Amino acid sequence: MEILNWTLIALLILTSAFLILLILMHKGKGGGMSDMFGGGMSSSLGSSGVAERNLNRFTTLVAIVWAASIVLLGVIVRFA
Repeated sequence: MEILNWTLIALLILTSAFLILLILMHKGKGGGMSDMFGGGMSSSLGSSGVAERNLNRFTTLVAIVWAASIVLLGVIVRFA
């Protein structure tokens, strides 16, 4: 049970960092956090519609894995 706990903690840390990077990679719509990091200046370098859609799908997948690892850690802490 201890190995599963450490594995889920490692997965949570990795997905948290990766989710932050993926969210910052999204194209800014103006006035948001992405403009603070230079997202508004690269409008000519923006990704195409297909790339943005794939980025959205991948971000959603990583967010689901992140949420599942939190729920599983909670279940382990509660019942173990």
